[in-house]
Amino acid sequence: MNDADYAYMAQLVQACWNDDSDAFAELYALTYNKVYNYCRHYMRNAFAAQDAVQEIYVSVLQNIRKLKDPSLFIAWLNQISFRTCYDMTKRRDPGYEILDTDTFDFLEDDLHQSHSPEETVFQNMENERLHQAIDQLPFQEKQLIIMRYYNNMKMPAIASALGMSLSTVKRRLMNAQEKLHKLML
Repeated sequence: MNDADYAYMAQLVQACWNDDSDAFAELYALTYNKVYNYCRHYMRNAFAAQDAVQEIYVSVLQNIRKLKDPSLFIAWLNQISFRTCYDMTKRRDPGYEILDTDTFDFLEDDLHQSHSPEETVFQNMENERLHQAIDQLPFQEKQLIIMRYYNNMKMPAIASALGMSLSTVKRRLMNAQEKLHKLML
């Protein structure tokens, strides 16, 4: 996203403050895919992700007037998304335990672009090894890896979403990377 996108979203947030339902619908349309993909990767289940998205946007609608700086909407939305997924994971019921085989489809999208069959098979095997290694990480380190590398979140946004200092996020992410490297050897 560029600065113009953030400025436009800030205008939509201000319109939402005045009960403009069309502005909220547009904010939803502009952010839904990103939020759903984040929830899908975090929750590891399409049904749980849909539940999380619904909960996230209900929370956004109920609390949008509390957002003091409308230019920080995306960071605020990221924080709500993380907290909602985190809380849902902690209270997860048995219905959410069914894992999908396409949890990391976003990695495999690249595989179908100009690769030979041998390269594709090798990439699939490496991606499977990576998925298994990530699954072996402790919960919080796994979440840091997902937030940083799969959702392309910047360190300050991760720190804000997790309620941690930037240095703590950097340190824990470095530890997670080291563990992941050792698991991949």
